[in-house]
Amino acid sequence: MGAVAGQGTTYNLPNYHGELFTVTPTETPFLSAIGGLNGAKPCRSTTFEWQTVDRRSSSANNAALEGAAAPTGAERSRSNVTNVCEIHHSAIEVSYTKIAANGNFGGANIAPLDDDVVLDELAVQTMAELESIAVDVEKSFLTGTLQVPTDNTTARHTQGIIGAAGTVSANGGTPRALSKALVDAHLKAMFTAGAKLNQASTVIIVGADQKTPLSNVYGTATLNAVQRDRTVGGVAIDTLVTDFGTFGVMTDRWMPAGKIAVVDLSVCYQVFLNIPGKGLLFTEELARTGASRKFQLYGEIGLEYGPEQWHGSLTGTSTS
Repeated sequence: MGAVAGQGTTYNLPNYHGELFTVTPTETPFLSAIGGLNGAKPCRSTTFEWQTVDRRSSSANNAALEGAAAPTGAERSRSNVTNVCEIHHSAIEVSYTKIAANGNFGGANIAPLDDDVVLDELAVQTMAELESIAVDVEKSFLTGTLQVPTDNTTARHTQGIIGAAGTVSANGGTPRALSKALVDAHLKAMFTAGAKLNQASTVIIVGADQKTPLSNVYGTATLNAVQRDRTVGGVAIDTLVTDFGTFGVMTDRWMPAGKIAVVDLSVCYQVFLNIPGKGLLFTEELARTGASRKFQLYGEIGLEYGPEQWHGSLTGTSTS
């Protein structure tokens, strides 16, 4: 197994018999929970934006005198938040011979059998590349760093959720062992900063290194026991009872070590630049210059994450 650069032929893409198993992980829980590559917001610019507005401070007994004249008018201005669509562009190319010779086998068996599953090489390679694109997008949506170039010598990079939530990060510098007190302090900081902490849509996203420690620190009491009884966007997740609410726990293998994200999924959307006549994410056959067929896969996608105060990034936790 391995990458094939350039054109696929009967020599570098041999066929075998039996069921085909994909051994590389392709799951994208964060992307799937907000709609996957199919459901998205279209846009007509490489940069897109959304708005936020706050409210004035409130106080007890903020009362007026009887019969007083109307006070000076007071309004609230709005702010905008921006992100960009990054380009995902790849291609597949298969020779005419490879497309036709689906009964040509590179293993010990030399005749077609009833268990042949790869009869359309183009379809198989297209699906493989789409799965890889989905993982690329998942990683960008988690850990991407915003890059808005001023010319075409640098690619656009979309801002991921971890960086977007940096204003309420509870990173203390030195790696710390995960504890209930640490998680509770982080949730408290988010709440103080204005996070809604909506129990129906807020999830705690962890990687493999933090999943077991998180379960252990909250699993000591029956009240806090972790249970698998929820789905978000078709993704099965655990639930965790904290002092600030009951939240889903989403295990994501693409989360970086030593980091935990608290994300309100209700304000997260994938945004695609709508290419006229093509769509959002599409395959397109290119001009034929020889005895092969070549297709490009293309899409421009970015993450809309709503108010950054509604998310949190707990970084600097130890991985052991």
